[in-house]
Amino acid sequence: MKIILITGASRGIGGATAILAAKAGYAVAVNYRRNRTAAEQVVSEITGKGGTAVAIQADITREEEVMKLFSETDRVFGRLDVLVNNAGILEPQMRLEEMDAARLSRIFAANITGQILCAREAVKRMSLKHGGSGGAIVNVSSIAAKTGAPGEYIDYAASKGAIDTFTVGLAKEVAEEGIRVNAVRPAFIYTDIHADGGEPGRIERIKASIPLRRGGLAGEVAEAILWLASEKSSYSTGIFINVSGGR
Repeated sequence: MKIILITGASRGIGGATAILAAKAGYAVAVNYRRNRTAAEQVVSEITGKGGTAVAIQADITREEEVMKLFSETDRVFGRLDVLVNNAGILEPQMRLEEMDAARLSRIFAANITGQILCAREAVKRMSLKHGGSGGAIVNVSSIAAKTGAPGEYIDYAASKGAIDTFTVGLAKEVAEEGIRVNAVRPAFIYTDIHADGGEPGRIERIKASIPLRRGGLAGEVAEAILWLASEKSSYSTGIFINVSGGR
């Protein structure tokens, strides 16, 4: 049985990926930051159908908690085959003139530093160079990395642009060590993150401008993530799948 660790897996894309991964036969480490109840509901849904999962609390913006997250995964499962770097945040929509350094620090700590630290710990465990058996890392970026998200959250977009660059660089760095690194770029997905941005109904407002004329589902993003995590994508590294309805 392969082991998958998914950060930010108590809701939305992370939760959908955890449930789909369990159906595919993975044992799942469900990371969450605050919402223990939601994380345990994901675990219960998995175990109730005969799967294997455990909830692990950790704030990936704190290096010591990243270390704890991976140590606990080691303790419970003994190995790691796949990391899904999903945890991330955005803050209320605003123009650059209104943003302060504290906001930028929060966004970059969660969306850049946290993902890079998690990837670092995954590489230590997966790399053939370090005695591992190889593996896959799937980063969750955003189509905002390409559009820039003007007038809404260009700081979030910039953080996802950094993840795109990181994905390409790390893919090349560890390719010979048995690790594939890829990313998905979701957009316009029905999740709670839009409420965090101050507009819960954002998808309804903009769906007419999406070529497919609808918002996406978290499960549709999860399908792309699981493909990149699996041997079905064995000859792909440093690539991106846009799950954005054509935009």
